[in-house]
Amino acid sequence: MNQAEINTLLNSFQNKKDRTIVVVDFGNVEKWKNSLGWPIGIQELAKLVKHFSSGSKQLRRFYYGADYGANEKARMLTFWSSNILGRAAWNNFEVVQKPVKYIFDKTNPYGFNKKCDLDVEMSVDLIRLQEKYDNVVLFSGDGDLVYALRYLKDNYNKTVYVFGARDHIGREIIDGRTDGVIARLIHVENFEYRLNAERFKYKK
Repeated sequence: MNQAEINTLLNSFQNKKDRTIVVVDFGNVEKWKNSLGWPIGIQELAKLVKHFSSGSKQLRRFYYGADYGANEKARMLTFWSSNILGRAAWNNFEVVQKPVKYIFDKTNPYGFNKKCDLDVEMSVDLIRLQEKYDNVVLFSGDGDLVYALRYLKDNYNKTVYVFGARDHIGREIIDGRTDGVIARLIHVENFEYRLNAERFKYKK
């Protein structure tokens, strides 16, 4: 997409922002920096999201794992996790979280892997809130959500847009676009100039 096409896309949401739900799978979005070569900041992301949804806060949803460290009895979030969740709330996202699991793995140099899968929470919320929106904008390349998106398309005629980084898009997402479940697959690389413009604005 060139800049003119991006402006056309954003303008097309002007009259439907109060009937659009945005779902941000930030655990997935964070990984995009590995192929993009630049991180997507939460403030910049929130500014972009407002072009799609500016109605009820519950329609701008941010999903992320709450990391309390390897000690299962710990009650204090790690600094990094606390910072991310706090910034998401400050930027007017409805934050949905659950604890990260530390799974023992002797092949990992740290001795463990961290896991927090929020696909069920995202799917349930999309179905639970379906009367409040007509359009879905998903920031995630995770193909596991396509089953729920197909249900919403087939049963409630929801229109679905997916943002993903080119190297982080599941096969199911591609198939969903081919099958018509996903109306448009948008590569976040094309939005770098807008995200960078917002990043510069905050630094001025």
